[in-house]
Amino acid sequence: MHASAQPATLLFVCTGNICRSPTAEAIARQRIAERGLAARFQAASAGTHGYHIGEPPDARACRAARARGYRLDGLTASQCSVDDIARAQLVLALDSGHLQHLRRLAPPELHPKIRLLMSYIRPQPAQQDIPDPYYADAAAFARVIDLCETAIDALLDELAAEPV
Repeated sequence: MHASAQPATLLFVCTGNICRSPTAEAIARQRIAERGLAARFQAASAGTHGYHIGEPPDARACRAARARGYRLDGLTASQCSVDDIARAQLVLALDSGHLQHLRRLAPPELHPKIRLLMSYIRPQPAQQDIPDPYYADAAAFARVIDLCETAIDALLDELAAEPV
């Protein structure tokens, strides 16, 4: 009898891990469960910077997520490390600045697994970054959810089609 393998981690990364990346993590967790992919994939999130380590997600992100049926409860901010990148199957940057930061942090052999989350959408949208809603209004938090839902659905479509 073989021990079951640990699900592959999809690591979502934004700046402080309190708005965009925990939102993406919550959406991915729900979508993975809905698609019956929990044995294959799990979601996690982190920030490029340690500004908010140990803090819960931003209250505005929590409200926007709850209004759409997602829960950010229990999530706490962490900072992405090289070990996190090495352990993850994919590291999904929420904007191009995060992508550049992660590629500077990681050794070159890990670069292929670091991608922009929006890069999974076909056809490719002109806007590749999920904008930071931190200094914006409630509509910006809803827009983050819209973009994350679209990109995560496309990501999971691609991953689910790969052989196990």
